[in-house]
Amino acid sequence: MPAWRLALLLAAGVAYALLSHWMMLFHPAAPWAVPVLLGPLWLTALGLAAARFGRAGAALVLVAGVLFFVAVLRSEAIGPERLYLFQHVGINALLCGWFGSTLRPGRLSLIGQFAQRIHPLSPGHRAYTASLTRVWTVYFAVVAVLSVAVYAGLSFAAWSLYSNLITPIGVGVLFVGEYLLRYRLHPEFERTRLIDAVRAFYANADEASAGTRPP
Repeated sequence: MPAWRLALLLAAGVAYALLSHWMMLFHPAAPWAVPVLLGPLWLTALGLAAARFGRAGAALVLVAGVLFFVAVLRSEAIGPERLYLFQHVGINALLCGWFGSTLRPGRLSLIGQFAQRIHPLSPGHRAYTASLTRVWTVYFAVVAVLSVAVYAGLSFAAWSLYSNLITPIGVGVLFVGEYLLRYRLHPEFERTRLIDAVRAFYANADEASAGTRPP
């Protein structure tokens, strides 16, 4: 993936986070806000269904998504605020499960799979990437739990700030902070560029969505 595309994806992510926070503050129940705010989760499900089950799977998710949005807009029992909470908690729970599922004995950790795309792994690399995968697993679990706590104990505006701005900033701080700290803790590791790590993540995610596994 070229650098310009990564920069474009990052800029789009920042813009979407700011737009989501604005919509949740001022137009949380607007008919057009629900599909816009829940669209990323739906599109992800659409892509996974298409990759694994072909056109029939994509068509099923497409119809189910339309029916779901119609039901939400007509229902007064399920408020859009709860749906936004469900999406935030659900995405972080899925990420927690994705990272944590690779920590089984005898299996290369998820971050080890990312690193293996850049350079061969030594035993030290394998142990470090397994520990780092545990850190990310715990991070996503904590984010999900705090999401429920903030939603239940504070205002919806505070929860929107937490979910749309603080959460992605936390991901960036953890990602960049680990990169800067890695060579202080392990100067013997082969140095890699930060952009290579991002490319490895996207390449591995693309393979996972296609239902394949790295060697």
